[in-house]
Amino acid sequence: MRPMASEPTQAAPGADLARDALAHADALYGLARYLTRNAASAEDLVQETYARAFRSWRSFTPGTNLRAWLLRILTNLNIDRGRRKQRAPDEQPLEESDYFLYNRLEQASRDGNADEERVVERLSQDDIVGALSAVPHDFRDVVVLVDIGDFTYADAAQILDIPIGTVMSRLHRGRRILKTNLANTVAPA
Repeated sequence: MRPMASEPTQAAPGADLARDALAHADALYGLARYLTRNAASAEDLVQETYARAFRSWRSFTPGTNLRAWLLRILTNLNIDRGRRKQRAPDEQPLEESDYFLYNRLEQASRDGNADEERVVERLSQDDIVGALSAVPHDFRDVVVLVDIGDFTYADAAQILDIPIGTVMSRLHRGRRILKTNLANTVAPA
């Protein structure tokens, strides 16, 4: 049975909330853009905010500040994203500098200047110690503990009193610096 013209149609629950919430889109996008520093990420964050708000519209108390409620949802989602990103392993592709030592050795071999055995012979203990001492202190400590001392990441983190993620980051960067230093020692530019 169709409603008569004089009978008002009843809106779906939350329809007023949806209309009112969409009026705050600019404020949400502005905050999201500030937090993420990226337009695409900001748009995704605003979309997630509205999805979360519409799923949980029953938890909103009518008569309270809708804008503040939406901004709190957006802020919490951003915090959750940061935590997920922090827990996820770094999936950056290898860079050319990751192959620096290999490329230098390969170039030296092609040039007929050195083969692998001659390169190993050319690296004296003093060269290795010198290359390692040129690595900045924070990175060198991690390289020495993990690569030379055979400590686990967790042990190194406990010894240095830093998070395990910092150990992994410093180890990666320290190894990269050490490889560059060794390559320059073996095959100076």
